[in-house]
Amino acid sequence: QLCCAQLLCLQVIGFLSVTHPAWDLTLLFVMAGALLMALPGFQLLLRRKIISKPYCAQDFELPIANKIDLQLVTGAVLFGAGWGLSGICPGPAVVAAAAMPSSQVLAFVAAMLAGMMLQGMLAGLLANPKAESAAA
Repeated sequence: QLCCAQLLCLQVIGFLSVTHPAWDLTLLFVMAGALLMALPGFQLLLRRKIISKPYCAQDFELPIANKIDLQLVTGAVLFGAGWGLSGICPGPAVVAAAAMPSSQVLAFVAAMLAGMMLQGMLAGLLANPKAESAAA
């Protein structure tokens, strides 16, 4: 039942806001449990080479960027603002849209998908500005 609390908007808002009357740290235990399971597993996989490659990919793809730039900060701010204002985290939102759809959750998922598409288009334009000028 604790994991299902991630799907409850008021529970998430209560977790994110220290000044909220119903401030609740139970989601912290969900996050801590996930880290306690994931971190040792990743370390075993990557350092001990338990398996040579993922089952559904050619190789492990680890992030190589280590700088904080405008794109990273903008994405983090938008993610945090969306999560904090709506009380819905993107992962659980997809589950909630399928398991217990409501107009609020479906609107959030639609906005999230629209934002992903917009980001993809903008990233393509910024990566290759000559393509736009050639098309015009």
